[in-house]
Amino acid sequence: MLAKVKTLGLIGIQGFDLVVEADLNNGLPKFDIVGLPDTAIKESKERIRSAIKNSLFKFPMLRLTINLAPADTKKEGPIYDLPIAIALMICTGEIVCSNIDEYAFIGELGLDGSVRRVQGVLPLLISARALGHKKVFIPAENAMEASFIDGIEIYPARTLTDVVRHLSNTAMQKPIEKRSFFEMQLPTTDQNDMCYVRGQTAAKRAMEIAAAGGHNLMMIGPPGAGKTMLARCMPTILPAMTFDEALEVTKIHSIAGILDPNEGIVWRRPFRSPHHTTTAVTLTGGGAKARPGEISLAHNGVLFLDELPEYNRKTLETLRQPLEDGIITVARVNNTIEYPAQFMLLASMNPCPCGNYGSKTKECRCSSSQIHKYLDKLSGPLMDRIDLHIEVDGVSFDDLRATDHLEERSEVIRARVNKARVVQLKRFAGTPTMCNAKMTTGQVNKFCVLSQEGEDLIREAFERLNLSARAYNRILKVARTIADLDNSENIEIQHVAEAIGYRALDKKYWV
Repeated sequence: MLAKVKTLGLIGIQGFDLVVEADLNNGLPKFDIVGLPDTAIKESKERIRSAIKNSLFKFPMLRLTINLAPADTKKEGPIYDLPIAIALMICTGEIVCSNIDEYAFIGELGLDGSVRRVQGVLPLLISARALGHKKVFIPAENAMEASFIDGIEIYPARTLTDVVRHLSNTAMQKPIEKRSFFEMQLPTTDQNDMCYVRGQTAAKRAMEIAAAGGHNLMMIGPPGAGKTMLARCMPTILPAMTFDEALEVTKIHSIAGILDPNEGIVWRRPFRSPHHTTTAVTLTGGGAKARPGEISLAHNGVLFLDELPEYNRKTLETLRQPLEDGIITVARVNNTIEYPAQFMLLASMNPCPCGNYGSKTKECRCSSSQIHKYLDKLSGPLMDRIDLHIEVDGVSFDDLRATDHLEERSEVIRARVNKARVVQLKRFAGTPTMCNAKMTTGQVNKFCVLSQEGEDLIREAFERLNLSARAYNRILKVARTIADLDNSENIEIQHVAEAIGYRALDKKYWV
């Protein structure tokens, strides 16, 4: 007897239709799975056999052949356990269901017949909806992330028996109740609030501009000045994600297996801070299964690289292309996968090995050659892609102990950032652009028109600072963001001057 059951496969963050074909014939007992299965799928034979028997159903002692179609596409992971078991039980007559074509099945089986949580359910369900599927069974443990997907009936399965009873019309399962994304937007107490950072007015201003426009930011200063503390405050001033942004982030985190099962969706902007010993594969993604890397896990959020010169130079150079394009292509022997990588790069570094070069209060012990060797770890092309460079000097004792004034709280700064982002969303309505930092060349020409004074100022800076065409473009984008924070429709000369000031360190350190 032949049976066919629908399921889905996953390549990167895109799902594709897949059919499990089960054939039952007389002969010596044998269980074969074909169709380019990986080791996890080949081992599913033992899980499926035990799950069916321990659920008190009959397992046939005959020749069993399972085909995963299309046969020329590599299949990975244990998500096919449930559809294979259902197909086998239809062959043996344990399941009689006239509308089996209406369902798709996803899930791993335990030896006791339980249906276990799997990775990548959210992108699979989004693809299932796009491909026209109407009803899907998934593990009950994945119900939280599935509850945000509408337009499709999703049934939670705790055991194989639950699925069989539903298909046999003896005990119908209720679809997962849908939830609103905005119910997750609850106020939280965050210890990394800007009010705890004393002094550093210039650095806070640069961070506000970076958050408002989605710009990359580099902080340079001596050890203990507060660079890391400032960086960890960045998520508290970033604007809240839209539902579409949250879905994109959640798909990546679901595939990577780091999604919080209790929340089901990522509603806070990611903040990723890999150690300086991280490899290029860990940063960009890849490996045997071409998994997303840190830059994709930071999509729509922040990638913080502390002590930037301590990272391997070749590893850092892999950031060039995703910083420009917002995507990363992971090429492997079997396939090529494209992951989104629209992240804000936030970096910090000391200006020299001892950390005191350029400090107003401490003396540098490094020789000129040591300083140049240290700074040469960072290439000019990489630094050219960072929009704002700011010096963070040490904090005085009086600033640390000051009680006559209170520092601004993150929520106050975030309100200004949100206001600027609303202006940008209206400006770029109907286009993929979400913030000023991601403007195309055409959009820069349209929305970054300067007055004659502004033109003269940026021309002088271009020549004096030896700026590249990329740096010129990025200055215009930063100036547009500063104008948005000032609620100014036009870019005034003071906005251009401040934007140029954030590139002045290029000449001091790298030009």
